[in-house]
Amino acid sequence: MGFLKFFKEEFQVIRERDPAIHSPLEVLLYPSFRVMLKYRRAHKLYLKKHYFLARWISQRAARKTGIEIHPGATIGKGLFIDHGSGVIIGETAVIGDNVTLYQGVTLGGTGKETGKRHPTLCDNVMVSAGAKILGSFTIGENSKIGAGSVVLREVPPNCTVVGVPGRIVKRNDVRVTWNTMDQVHLPDPVFDDIETLKKENTELTNRVLELERELRFIKKEK
Repeated sequence: MGFLKFFKEEFQVIRERDPAIHSPLEVLLYPSFRVMLKYRRAHKLYLKKHYFLARWISQRAARKTGIEIHPGATIGKGLFIDHGSGVIIGETAVIGDNVTLYQGVTLGGTGKETGKRHPTLCDNVMVSAGAKILGSFTIGENSKIGAGSVVLREVPPNCTVVGVPGRIVKRNDVRVTWNTMDQVHLPDPVFDDIETLKKENTELTNRVLELERELRFIKKEK
């Protein structure tokens, strides 16, 4: 892909997917836009085995943007990194098309694997702020990873994952794309279970108090 064509595509991705954009020139200031231009250049050098120069470009981009993308990572079209500070993408990570990453996301390894060490994100995946995906498994297309989640195993397509460690809390055939990037209103079964236990505890406490009142009344009658 020529530089001008890629420039236009990245420009359009940010304009369409960030509601905070009020003028086209703002796109040029975005860390995501700047780091992706540098990544594409570094990746080409990496594929040609110019490893030092590739890393030099990527490390300079990381210092300027707060986004660290290893030049060995494979990234498809339409990656959108919102805000971006603290995002880390490892060397063997593979990212499909139209993926969205928020600030503080890590696509890392566990330190226990060799070769393919980092995750694969299929098309249309959304990873919310602060989430960590660690290991050489796949996140299926159209899946969502909730904010602050730590994902340590494979996620099928069309799923929603929350928690530490990450748990699948929703799985269906509904297509999830960047048009539904809601990071907040995700189901949490642990919270629901806690609320149920609290309700049951309140009911039991009230029942015990009622029985104690009845017992005192019986003793008085005697």
